[in-house]
Amino acid sequence: MALQEEFEQQGLWLFRYRSVLPIIILLIGAALYLRTEMYPETFILEGTPYEIYYEMVSLFIGLIGFSIRVYAVGHTPKNTSGRNTAEQLADTLNTTGIYSIVRHPLYLGNFLMWLAPALWTGNFWFIVAFVLFYWVYYERIMFAEEQFLRKKFGEDYINWANKTPAFLPNLKHYTKAAYPFSWKKVLKKEKNGLAALFLIFAVLNVSGEMVEKGVAHYNYFIIIGCCVTMILYFVLKYIKKHTNLLNEENR
Repeated sequence: MALQEEFEQQGLWLFRYRSVLPIIILLIGAALYLRTEMYPETFILEGTPYEIYYEMVSLFIGLIGFSIRVYAVGHTPKNTSGRNTAEQLADTLNTTGIYSIVRHPLYLGNFLMWLAPALWTGNFWFIVAFVLFYWVYYERIMFAEEQFLRKKFGEDYINWANKTPAFLPNLKHYTKAAYPFSWKKVLKKEKNGLAALFLIFAVLNVSGEMVEKGVAHYNYFIIIGCCVTMILYFVLKYIKKHTNLLNEENR
């Protein structure tokens, strides 16, 4: 099999399980974090007044990633920029808004959202390993996705790809989004992202403080944020399932 076809097949397989496989890396990171809490000398900021600021910076990076996803999803039409896992899906080619400055904004957002808990561990080598893993992992997915778009949209895709970077945004090429922002689509499609981010951080914080020697110092901002976002998630899930409030034509 030619390398191009092999990369595409690998990307399609990883695409189907892109929400599951990174959890393995997260579990490894959680184990390393608990080890840091038990042996604080392994992290220079552990037990210092600056630790809380480091935790909040990590959370902020995750929120930036979530915001990128919200902006991308909110300005796109139906059957694009979704969470489908069975197969590639694109009724139209997104080339305006955030897609005019980067070809894969959702994967950029995902990277920052996964980088946040990786940073929380405070383990330098794990953070480096995570970045390398993410690059190899999503490189295959992006390759398969671009092969699909190239076959479906032809010259339109090639012309857009030639001037738009794959992962690092180029702001000077920004053009206004073709579709107005839709909060309904965001609430329907992205309700689990924010809740998952706060849940991961809350679990790490609580479990870390439980194994740490000495007085526990819980991050109540993160714990309260977890409770609020989880309630919001279940409310939106109920609304989506039992009402049409979040439905919007062509979105």
